[in-house]
Amino acid sequence: MSNSQYQTFETYGTEPAPEPRPDPPPGLRTAETTAYGAYVAPAAYGTPAAYDIPAAYGTPAAYDTPTGYEDTTAPGHEAMRPPGYEDMTSPGYDAVRPPAYEDTYRPAYEVPEPAGTDGPWQGAPEMPAPAARAQVSGRAARRRRARSAERTDSTMRRLLPQALVVAFLAGGTTAFVAKDKAIELSVDGVPRTLHTFADDVTELLAEEGVRVGAHDVIAPAPGEALASGDEVAVRYGRPVRLTLDGRRREVWTTAHTVEGALRQLGVRAEGAYLSTSRSRRIGREGLALDVRTERAVTVMADGRARTVRTNAATVREVVAQAGITLRGQDTTSVIPESFPRDGQTVTVLRITGGKEVREESIPFAVERTEDPGLFRGTEVVERAGQPGLRRITYSLRTVNGVRQKPRWIRTELVREPRPQVVKVGTKPLPSSVREADGLDWQGLAACESGGRPGAVDSSGTYGGLYQFDTQTWQSLGGKGRPQDASAAEQTYRAKKLYARRGASPWPHCGGRLHG
Repeated sequence: MSNSQYQTFETYGTEPAPEPRPDPPPGLRTAETTAYGAYVAPAAYGTPAAYDIPAAYGTPAAYDTPTGYEDTTAPGHEAMRPPGYEDMTSPGYDAVRPPAYEDTYRPAYEVPEPAGTDGPWQGAPEMPAPAARAQVSGRAARRRRARSAERTDSTMRRLLPQALVVAFLAGGTTAFVAKDKAIELSVDGVPRTLHTFADDVTELLAEEGVRVGAHDVIAPAPGEALASGDEVAVRYGRPVRLTLDGRRREVWTTAHTVEGALRQLGVRAEGAYLSTSRSRRIGREGLALDVRTERAVTVMADGRARTVRTNAATVREVVAQAGITLRGQDTTSVIPESFPRDGQTVTVLRITGGKEVREESIPFAVERTEDPGLFRGTEVVERAGQPGLRRITYSLRTVNGVRQKPRWIRTELVREPRPQVVKVGTKPLPSSVREADGLDWQGLAACESGGRPGAVDSSGTYGGLYQFDTQTWQSLGGKGRPQDASAAEQTYRAKKLYARRGASPWPHCGGRLHG
């Protein structure tokens, strides 16, 4: 509908021509823009030129575009286009443009008028005005419908492939958008939001260049599927060389501070000794941490028991914290420098005592050598042996009033022993002494020495079976002392003495020889 005070009409079929209208006021445009094109005044109103807009209204171009309007579809106006704007005039959008509109509007004044009437159609064939108008309008309508059908069919054949391409691109764009996911990725406590096409956690970490090791924690687990809005956290492992209550081991933690690591490892930190501050941060390289937890230790001393709670490193420190002083040789039931355990009982030992030195004899050895000048069975001491001497030091202790067994401390050699040298006879014994054979030598020996070859009298002068003195013994060919010789040799030497002097050498027992 035009904004003009004059209405426009469309003629379809045998619609009668409009009634003549009065002339429009001067200065108004008669060519109005409608939805179907420009309106042209009928011949009854004169030629269109008669209704040109006066110069006071400006050129027609001034009315084509509103004041201040800018064509944002033109090059250089991309910045003024709203978000999501698509330029339907650009190449590639032919498939979505509407087909060219066929204007079927024809004003009634274009219908040829009967011959003989006034106006621009003078000389046209004569026919009744209503019939002529109807005939002309019918033929024109049929021609327009035929041309419109042809153009529509051609346009559909041309637009169908383009429409298919647009539909394919729209479907691909939908799938593309569907696979995009908004994920919040936190790496070692630093979060960030990103968009990804990764299907699972492993692909996401590889796509973002996040390298993880055996001691790192990933949540959700690697391989878990991803959906838009998911949160993925990566916490790096840190090595901690932990010495806990004297026992050293290496552990891993994902905590950033010492306090967090203790909590994660389940270490009771209340009352514990820490080698570093709890708030100290743990880097990726890790750190060394010494922790001594609080323990209850009982100390027994001087008949009393004292229980202390301590994080001390040694038993000696625990004893000192219990208010007990170790003096002199005092010690504890466990090694003082050992680590105190929770629930342990330590007994203080009060020690008194001193040292004791004892001397002991060292026996000498006997060296024997053969002597062919001595009768067989005779042994002569060539050099007497001398025993050695050693000095031993013992520790004497009294523990809590009870005397202990002496404890050896050291041994000192005072004198080395001297071996004794003995000659052993190898000479065969003589058969007999004719003058003395047949006498009762056994009875004489029993009377003199009780029948003992090694017997020696109380003065040490006489020895052997027959109580020879050394001088007499050696005069008879004997070696050494008589008591060292064999019984056979002593009897032989006694017979030789009887052959020389008779029974006089044995004044008290000599009568035994004759029974």
